[in-house]
Amino acid sequence: MELKTKYQYTYFIYPYIINKKEYNQYLQKLVIDSRFKMKTFDKEKDEDLYSYFLPKIRETLFWTMNFDKYRLSKFDEIDKNMKSTVLSKYPCTMFEYNLPNDIQGKAGKKDGIFFNITNIDLICFNTGICFLLMKTILEEGNTLSDVCNFNYKFRDIKSDAYDFRGYENIKIQTDRFNNIKEITTLIKEITGNNKEAIKLNLDTDRFITYSYACIGQEDWNENTNNELLKKEFYKFANVESADYIIDSGNSEIKNKMSIIEKSKNEIYGCSNVGTILLTSDVNSENYTKVPHKFERQYLYQYIFNLYKKIYLKKINYDLRKVDKLKTAKQEFIYFTQDIWIEEITNDNIGTLLDKEWKKILKLQELYIQVKNKYDLLYKNSNIEETAQTNKVIVIILILLLLMNIISIFKLF
Repeated sequence: MELKTKYQYTYFIYPYIINKKEYNQYLQKLVIDSRFKMKTFDKEKDEDLYSYFLPKIRETLFWTMNFDKYRLSKFDEIDKNMKSTVLSKYPCTMFEYNLPNDIQGKAGKKDGIFFNITNIDLICFNTGICFLLMKTILEEGNTLSDVCNFNYKFRDIKSDAYDFRGYENIKIQTDRFNNIKEITTLIKEITGNNKEAIKLNLDTDRFITYSYACIGQEDWNENTNNELLKKEFYKFANVESADYIIDSGNSEIKNKMSIIEKSKNEIYGCSNVGTILLTSDVNSENYTKVPHKFERQYLYQYIFNLYKKIYLKKINYDLRKVDKLKTAKQEFIYFTQDIWIEEITNDNIGTLLDKEWKKILKLQELYIQVKNKYDLLYKNSNIEETAQTNKVIVIILILLLLMNIISIFKLF
């Protein structure tokens, strides 16, 4: 039995890091490039984001919401060379890539999976940590197995070993992209060599997936013990191929993920390689309101959690470098006070997702690791400062003693 999808999309997320010294220059390149347009947000137009995120997070991700139309128009009039300098002072700047035509592709040779690339967005934090987001949508008439296969294959397109892994070729049927290489070339043009990410041991060969699928109610068994649905759900969440063998007693793959079941027909899955939402069309909101919220509020929240993880890894790396030690200490204090302790949302599902993302991304363990290193360095620096101060005091006392001795000799 196949689980047919009524609607589906996948965001392929690629983290990359720009050297902080070059961040201004990188923004300038994007501002000048006509293919990119800066994304702005409005309290009224983006009310869903405004009401979902708490103030501190809005100020970080969507600071343009604080601009009225007049101020925003004046901002647009700023010289492009100057604009990048202004933007680099804000915590986060987003861009959308201009796609004048649909980019269609085919995964497979015979019975292929046709798909569109509908959005390419950039989310850039002024720490130099950035994310490229590519949204793909499969054409109608596919199954959840097709979605699993597509996600499994497409997430590896940046890998140097892609052509040697035995996957079917993904052939792009469009004038804009003739093949996968053209897509990867564009990605490299945007992200650069990503050497800074490699230093942090980030996987630069593979996308993180963020995927939604709605199953027809006729294929969705309301019995929660439906084994087919369970197996497909686990494959979907862990980005495994459709032919991946899993039995009901396989605890290994279950341990790789967290599950949030809002209802019998709305289930979220979080793993260390991505996040999914699987729904049934038994409720119209499951293919109208829910997928919109998933790719708006929840997606930005997920990106922010990925940002936390990479930022902590960056601080942890810099704490080992003598020339970056002072800056790394300051950044850890900033991270703790302005990012780590702040709540993101009061939304019930958002709060549950946040908890699971922190667990699956091991944010708490990473934070403790960095904090312990910071505390040790702080303690050692205090010991060194105390020792240095004691040396100065001893020298001063010796000098005073010598001066007293000289004064006594002068009396005689």
